[in-house]
Amino acid sequence: MSITQKLALAACLSGMAAGAAAADAAPLQTNCATTAAPRAVEYPWMSRQRWRGMYEEQLVRAAKGGVDVMFIGDSITEMWPKTVFQEQFGRLKAANFGIGGDHTGNLLWRLDSPVLAGLKPRVVVLLIGVNNINLCGETPEQVFGGIQAVVARLRTLYPSARILLNAVLPEGESPDSPERGKVLALNRMVQTLGDAKSVQFHDYGGMLVGADGRLSAQLQPDFLHLSEPAYRMWAKALRPDIEKMLK
Repeated sequence: MSITQKLALAACLSGMAAGAAAADAAPLQTNCATTAAPRAVEYPWMSRQRWRGMYEEQLVRAAKGGVDVMFIGDSITEMWPKTVFQEQFGRLKAANFGIGGDHTGNLLWRLDSPVLAGLKPRVVVLLIGVNNINLCGETPEQVFGGIQAVVARLRTLYPSARILLNAVLPEGESPDSPERGKVLALNRMVQTLGDAKSVQFHDYGGMLVGADGRLSAQLQPDFLHLSEPAYRMWAKALRPDIEKMLK
C-alpha cells in the first residue's frame, strides 16, 4: 500500500467514524433512494457496529488495489459463498463489496469514499434496490431513482469501466405476491438504464422462477436470498458475460 493510499484510508476511516456517530443519533431515514447516508438503523441480523466493521474491512481491501471486477451491492452480493466466488471469479481479479441490508442511499454513501474512488475496475457488477422496497417501503419509481443515481455515480468514479447492471432478483414465493409485482415494475424501469455499451443490463431472475411462476425454497430458502446451488447457477450465467465485458 502506497503512502497516498494509507493517508486516504486513514482520512476516510476518520470521516466514517464521525458520520456514523451522527447517524446513531439520527431518526430513521425517509428517503433511502437518493440520500447518501451510512447505516442508521439497528437490525437484529446486522448491527450498525458490524456494518461499520464490514465497511472498514472493504476499505482495507480497496486500498490494496488490483481489482479488475468489482462486485457491489447488498446482502445478495455479500453472501456469495467464498469457495464459489473464488472458483468462478478469482482468476478475473474480482473483489466483493456487498453489505447486507444496504439500500441505494447507503451505497451512494459508501461510494463517496476516496479509497474506493482509487480503484480502477474494468467491470463493476451491480445489484441493489430490493432493500429500498423491503426496508424503506419505497415505490418502484423511488427505487429506480436511487439505482439511477448509483449508476451515475459509478460512471463518474470509474469512467473507463463497464457496468453489468443486474435486474433485482425475484422475491415472493407466488407470482401474484406484492413483492414480485414491485420487483417486476422496478426492473422494467431499470432496464432503460442499459445502453449495451458502458452499462449492460442483465436479468438473471428467470433461472429462479419455476414453470408455474413460483420460486423454489431449494434455490431461495426465504424466497429472497440465494442458496449455494442458486449462486452456482448465477455464476454459470454471469461469468461469460463478465468475460465478454473484460475483452
